[in-house]
Amino acid sequence: MDITIVPDAQAVAHVAAERIAEVIRSAPAAGAVIGVATGSSPLGTYGALAERVASGALDTANVTAFALDEYVGLDPAHPESYHSVIRRTVTEPLGLDPARVHVPDGAAADIDAACEDYERRIAEAGGVDLQLLGIGANGHIGFNEPTSSFASRTRMKTLAPQTRADNARFFDSADDVPMHCVTQGLGTILDARRLLLVAQGESKADAVAAMIEGPVASLCPASALQMHRRATVVIDRAAASKLRLTEYYEFVQAHRPGGAG
Repeated sequence: MDITIVPDAQAVAHVAAERIAEVIRSAPAAGAVIGVATGSSPLGTYGALAERVASGALDTANVTAFALDEYVGLDPAHPESYHSVIRRTVTEPLGLDPARVHVPDGAAADIDAACEDYERRIAEAGGVDLQLLGIGANGHIGFNEPTSSFASRTRMKTLAPQTRADNARFFDSADDVPMHCVTQGLGTILDARRLLLVAQGESKADAVAAMIEGPVASLCPASALQMHRRATVVIDRAAASKLRLTEYYEFVQAHRPGGAG
């Protein structure tokens, strides 16, 4: 795991955006396939990418995107559906072709069939070149709550009470937060050729420490990143505050050989 510790959230955004931009620029003519996440953690990264697109420094015309998850039973037109959130925070500011941006179908009559179709579409696109991730306070990535199987594929899950409480700020009341979701599984996420996780703030420090230094365990789904050959974690000092080996990570960061990570 490649760990990069930077001073603040703004630095997280710019470092992560440049990692994504490098993948987009180096992609073949068919374009890069990028996995995109919702939540507050990646918003700064999207903003930094949008600046590169607006300045002409980055061409996203051929980028294909797959979102990690969606609520079940929420109208896709609802402002807090992830169809709407991805459109506002990713598709429009990054100038992506809406036809190339995919979000799981949480309104499908047959959720199981919709999940299988989502897996098929990812495979037909050639797989994900880089998957952007945030991390929940309980260690979830996507909506893979604690005890999720590391072999899991896209499926319906019941959201943990803490996750619903954390997301209540986006709704009129906590009771309005959906109980269920469709999410890419941990196995699906681990299939991506590169993983890039961003985290900012002290509220994520315990989860970050469990992910990086704890055992690989289903109680911390993000610990699955320890098993990926090209996983990068970009965090600010507050999110890194519970790590025990910070000095070592910073030493490695300062003496990183070319192409590592």
